[in-house]
Amino acid sequence: MLRRIVMTLAATALTANVALASAPDRKDLQVFNDISSAVNSYTRFTIFDDVNAGVKDGVVTLTGKVTMPFKRDDIEKRVAGIDGVRRVDNKIDVLPVSSFDDELRVRIARAIYGNSSFWNYGSMANPPIHIIVEHSRVTLTGVVNSETDRALARSLATRFGVMSVTNNLKTDAEVRDSLEKAF
Repeated sequence: MLRRIVMTLAATALTANVALASAPDRKDLQVFNDISSAVNSYTRFTIFDDVNAGVKDGVVTLTGKVTMPFKRDDIEKRVAGIDGVRRVDNKIDVLPVSSFDDELRVRIARAIYGNSSFWNYGSMANPPIHIIVEHSRVTLTGVVNSETDRALARSLATRFGVMSVTNNLKTDAEVRDSLEKAF
């Protein structure tokens, strides 16, 4: 089961604030897994969006950033329809419209996923490295295999005259450790 959760996290770049101490909390873990699947299967969720979910007693808090307002609304509707969700607190922000930011997103994505070190990530149905650009500031989120991949992704993202790069990528080991602590 741990492996399935790690793979779900890696595939969708979702993070959880789920405590696993009692039976009701176990229900929260199942709700979180269902949320992950719902976001992962949303066809308009791209590498330029980032959604995080926290679940406590059936109350879901969604955070992150998406490129279009309809995505925020669609994701909320998808999550609200999941069995066990009592309420959704949607704190997902919509990134401002900017052709310059759009161009940066594409250029950075090509640099990262076009690099031979990241071809295995790019071939996944839901590539795990997400590129959030807001006012020429870049944030990388998601999961990579190693510290080397994390550093290389950051390096590739800095090539385009961006104002800053925040590297929030986590390694598989870090994700695994955080899940083990939750158990």
